[in-house]
Amino acid sequence: MLERLADLPSGIDGVKAIGTVSKEDYERVLEPLFDEARKKGEKLRFLYEFGADFEGFSPGAGWEDVRFGLGAVRQLDGCAVVSDKGWVRESSKFVGFWLPCPLRVFGSVERAEAIEFLRSLPGQPGISHRVLPEEGVIVVEVKQALRPQDFAALTATADDWISARGSLNGLVLHAHHFPGWESLQGLGKHIRFVRDHHQKIRRIALVTDAKLASLMPQIAEHFLKAELKHFAYDKLDEAIAWARAPAE
Repeated sequence: MLERLADLPSGIDGVKAIGTVSKEDYERVLEPLFDEARKKGEKLRFLYEFGADFEGFSPGAGWEDVRFGLGAVRQLDGCAVVSDKGWVRESSKFVGFWLPCPLRVFGSVERAEAIEFLRSLPGQPGISHRVLPEEGVIVVEVKQALRPQDFAALTATADDWISARGSLNGLVLHAHHFPGWESLQGLGKHIRFVRDHHQKIRRIALVTDAKLASLMPQIAEHFLKAELKHFAYDKLDEAIAWARAPAE
């Protein structure tokens, strides 16, 4: 089974595997945890601990692990695996090689070091986002220079909504001033997000006092299908009301 860990410091979430882990354990413990983070637009620093009595995964859980993991990795800021079992340690290292976030493996006596590893991960998210379900709008708060992993969580939220409903009414970007990108990879992820989603979002509101923002609607009309409009930073409610309006 899986049990949610309650003794972790703020900002770190985790589970412990005991005995045999089933498909139902994923549905009961992991899926709600990641769903909650996705709705809040948060990234997770995740501790996956395997107890000494962990025996393995049921056949259904093995497939669920693959299915769930493919979607969940985009929500991770970092992951620490704590286990003394050789096959768990080796498979985790192999998987970690392909992840877009750091993953480290620790022994059971190194649990404190695993927690410290997660606590010490650099940087806070450059963006956070929240879904307004009644409006069909995602509000994105831009705080710091944008990182590649910031767009992973945003992409997961937007894709889930579009998959279920076909399109978004609007995307609202709220920032005093645009802080730029942490790296060229961050810029690449931003461009890819716009490329993959602008045809499925009806309206995009830029809510900012950045000097060049007022010019963006004229520029964007040449390459964006979505309608784009600029608002002053303190006009967030007005921007959301505009973005939620259905297509005419």
